[in-house]
Amino acid sequence: MTDHDDVLAQASAWAAEGRPVALATVVSTWGSSPRPAGSQLVIDGEGRMQGSVSGGCIEGAVVREALEVMQDGKPRLLDFGVTDEQAWDVGLACGGKVQVFVERLS
Repeated sequence: MTDHDDVLAQASAWAAEGRPVALATVVSTWGSSPRPAGSQLVIDGEGRMQGSVSGGCIEGAVVREALEVMQDGKPRLLDFGVTDEQAWDVGLACGGKVQVFVERLS
């Protein structure tokens, strides 16, 4: 079973338990990105999660948005990024961008 399968299986299990569920998917990347397009994170209504869209650096922001998506039902396209200069300041070789689509699952 792949990470992708694990995320979808967890989403299905939580939905079967009656929990609200949101799915976050990396839809595009540019430059340095810890996770490739197609990476997914599933979140339940209490903020529990499985999977990853960034290896940890944007998960908190994605979870906050996912909780709002579960409340209002409106999907969101999120943009995250760091410039080359900002990356260099924290010891990274280059900056990058990632777009994450967050949707409620029923």
